[in-house]
Amino acid sequence: MLTGKKFKLDRTTLALDVVEGRRRTVAVPAGEIIKIVDGPTSNQDRMVDILWQGRVLTMFALDVDARGTEISESEPLSKSARA
Repeated sequence: MLTGKKFKLDRTTLALDVVEGRRRTVAVPAGEIIKIVDGPTSNQDRMVDILWQGRVLTMFALDVDARGTEISESEPLSKSARA
């Protein structure tokens, strides 16, 4: 389970947001720190909810694994992941 773990993205990665009932993609830039707040929800969809810049977005767990580097708890966080 990835919940509670933090990752630094090595490459820009797409996430999903819902604004006024509509889904839209959001590009989370390389170098940003994200925190997994929930997921994956099942073995079929493998989606995770992430916290980035105070917003909860949804991302594929596979993308987090392939494009991110896990950060240990002892490493300092950027402002965007402290929310």
